[in-house]
Amino acid sequence: MAKLTFLGAAGTVTGSKYLVEAAGKRLLVDCGIFQGLPELIERNYKPLSIDPRTIDYAVLTHAHLDHTGWLPVLVNTGYRGPIYANPASIELTTILLKDSAHLQEEDSRHEQAHPNAKSHHVVREPLYTTDDVDPVLKLLRPMPRTGAFEISPEFRVVSYDAGHILGSSSLELTITEGGKKTVVVFSGDIGRYDQPILNDPVTPPSRADVLLCESTYGDREHAAGDPAELLAAVVNRVIKRGGSIVIPAFAIGRTQTFMYYLRQLENEQRIPKLPVYVDSPMALSATDLYLKHHEDHDLDFTREEGGGKGDPLDVHEFHLTRTAEESKQINNVKTPCIIVSASGMASGGRVLHHLLQRLPDARNAVILGGFQAQGTNGRALQDGAKKLHIFGQEVAVNAEIVEMGQFSAHAGRSELLRWLTALPAAPRQTFLTHGEPAAAQSLQAAIQEKFKWKVAVARYLDTVDLAGN
Repeated sequence: MAKLTFLGAAGTVTGSKYLVEAAGKRLLVDCGIFQGLPELIERNYKPLSIDPRTIDYAVLTHAHLDHTGWLPVLVNTGYRGPIYANPASIELTTILLKDSAHLQEEDSRHEQAHPNAKSHHVVREPLYTTDDVDPVLKLLRPMPRTGAFEISPEFRVVSYDAGHILGSSSLELTITEGGKKTVVVFSGDIGRYDQPILNDPVTPPSRADVLLCESTYGDREHAAGDPAELLAAVVNRVIKRGGSIVIPAFAIGRTQTFMYYLRQLENEQRIPKLPVYVDSPMALSATDLYLKHHEDHDLDFTREEGGGKGDPLDVHEFHLTRTAEESKQINNVKTPCIIVSASGMASGGRVLHHLLQRLPDARNAVILGGFQAQGTNGRALQDGAKKLHIFGQEVAVNAEIVEMGQFSAHAGRSELLRWLTALPAAPRQTFLTHGEPAAAQSLQAAIQEKFKWKVAVARYLDTVDLAGN
């Protein structure tokens, strides 16, 4: 009997892991880390409910750490099968895992060197180190960006562009068992329509027996407004008061979007040409890949690339900081500037040093341009926190906090419904994943009202029958 177990992204946004079992074989779809609340992070340190040595294959929808970041632990605990992904996702996963391991080691060293009894943060060893990443990379195997791919006689996948980040896919999985075929569609992370750089998301055109759909923004829309106009207004008012802007941004996706808009605004002379510090070597590598993989570019971006005006992601006064020492030197910049640094939820990485320096000054601003999970510094800022604890220090939040959901890479509620509307028929069963409870339950109600489908919110560690017997 074909079955599916929700090993992550059930009742929460992070930790995507779905185990499919059929005909004596096991396939893992995604292998992400949990992020945010302490009880979620704790799951990263617990063994899977099944032995990784008994899993035969793995396949990835895209490279973000909440879909790939647990791979080193999986391999470290015995997984030896292939890990399939398209070429762009393989290249991005390589960058992300190396950076994730490095940041974990760096953060752990910093916290151990600066202990503080008042800090609520528990100092622990890194989940994995840079030495644990290479064994994962040896198992990565390419599959087509679009179209069909035979993983095994039991499992066949067809990929569709999800429009979320470079290489992101929705997967249609056909399971063959005992002469019977069952089609399961995994939405992956669904991107936004009519956004710069990437293609619009594509809904798989097949009849799905079972659908797993993400619900990150299932209970709300992104704020209206032109992103370029809003960004220009923030930049100009912060400059006028002599301040600087810190943008916590995911190195893959969000950084490139901000760079695109900043370049556009400079070219149109709607903002002055400011120093822009991209404090993430990984972001530069990812940007190179964005320029390399033309297959994911929308028509407007392709036209700009070929228009003779140079790289559309390259602002005029661009500073890349590769080393930790170069990163620290940004602290000496007292004139207006823009600092783009990971992590996007301000939950770790170099952006914490910039927030430590810049949050207390009311002239400065912090732009939150993406989803902020419960338990992260980004969520605390979004919710109006007046102070943060960073590296054992209490930091006053005096800077202006600007939430700009227009820059999100996740479909809003109506965009999710638009994606679902394009399915050719009602799935026998729909499960909502990758969403906090309120978001998933709200989308569940909307789907029941609009489509009259059988839809449930996925529950962590539940196993469900896929065959419908």
